Amino acid sequence: MTARDGQGRSAASSWSRRGVLAGLVGAPVLLLAACNDTKGADNGAGTGTTGAGGSGGSGGTGSGGGQPTAAATSTPKTSVAVITVTPADGTTSAGFSDPVRVAVAGGTLTSVVVTDSTGKALAGALSDDGTVWTSAASPASGTKYTVTAAAVDKDKLEADANAVFTTATPANTFVGYFTPEDGSVVGVGMPVSINFSKPVTDRKAVQQAITVVAEPGVQIVGHWFSSTRLDFRPQEYWAKGTKVTVKLRLKDVQGAKGVYGTQSKDVRFTVGRAQTSVADLATKKLTVTTDGQVSAVYAISGGSPEFRTWGGKMVITEQYQQTRMNSQTVGLGSEYDIPDVPHAQRLSTSGTFIHGNYWSPASTFGSQNTSHGCVGLRDVKGGQDASADGYKFFKSSMVGDVVEVTNSGDKTVVPSNGLNGWNMAWADWKAGSAL
Repeated sequence: MTARDGQGRSAASSWSRRGVLAGLVGAPVLLLAACNDTKGADNGAGTGTTGAGGSGGSGGTGSGGGQPTAAATSTPKTSVAVITVTPADGTTSAGFSDPVRVAVAGGTLTSVVVTDSTGKALAGALSDDGTVWTSAASPASGTKYTVTAAAVDKDKLEADANAVFTTATPANTFVGYFTPEDGSVVGVGMPVSINFSKPVTDRKAVQQAITVVAEPGVQIVGHWFSSTRLDFRPQEYWAKGTKVTVKLRLKDVQGAKGVYGTQSKDVRFTVGRAQTSVADLATKKLTVTTDGQVSAVYAISGGSPEFRTWGGKMVITEQYQQTRMNSQTVGLGSEYDIPDVPHAQRLSTSGTFIHGNYWSPASTFGSQNTSHGCVGLRDVKGGQDASADGYKFFKSSMVGDVVEVTNSGDKTVVPSNGLNGWNMAWADWKAGSAL
């Protein structure tokens, strides 16, 4: 090896150390760039294209390879819309007298769904400006509800809210006992009568919660006889074949302070053939008219001068093949006690009946008024004689038929004494409505 060669090796060796040093100094710079730029590092020859995984290129130092991009430093935008649900999420004894309310600040509502535990939706409406949704009715008591709501802000960014609440159960309640029964077939004079288990002070609220509709249609008006009784009827008797539906929507209606209804149901009945009867106590005859034609005339006996029969239109409300009649139950002491009165049909709450009579002579009927206020027809003990007038009239009758007593010598029966509101003029009947 010559001296020139040795110097050459020395020079080469010295250059190599500088290159190594330079490489060591440059390495941290490359590593630093790789850690800070996750999306914008050069791929390969410095083209500026993002490599797989966003870790930069495998070689080269493309332009800007060591600088962070705008995408790397920006924060995702969130909606400024804020949704509020009333009752609040998690409420376990929410009120049920006020509607559900969903409101948004800083945006508009795009969807609100409120459902109970059965999946039934609570209907509602959105305000004109789209910021408030209000349920059309109040939530039901003792019920769990789920609320799902969505909204957008001015930048169309979405926000949502979910809530679950349960309404309270009232401690003090009332019900309405209705006549006639669901599914029954009745006479043309049958009103709808509802007796409440507790006095009603807010008559308007309760009457609004009860709807009576008929097919064919006819105006039907309610009349309050007392704080516990509300009856409905048309101006004239029902038409033959009319179908009537009573819609009771009393659940959560406040009938009196702190007292709420519990019922939500429909009751339906049908009016059968049209039959009315007139008991003329002057002629002592009962004339029966069925579907516009006189169908029977029976000899009768009414109340004696000491115990006159109420006058007026009376509706048959109960029917008994046989029943006991005791004068003590109507305040007449020990006047009578008959254990097996046949074919008895009630006309008044106070004890007026039209019934079969086997204990009076046959000559009584059609000639004398001898009863304690009832209307009697000839009959036999046990009521098994199909030819007897009491038997025939009973078999032709149904609850809801009207028996009008004329020429009795007594005053007209009080309209609330039985289902006898037909004795009230239509104007007076309507005056008793709370609506």
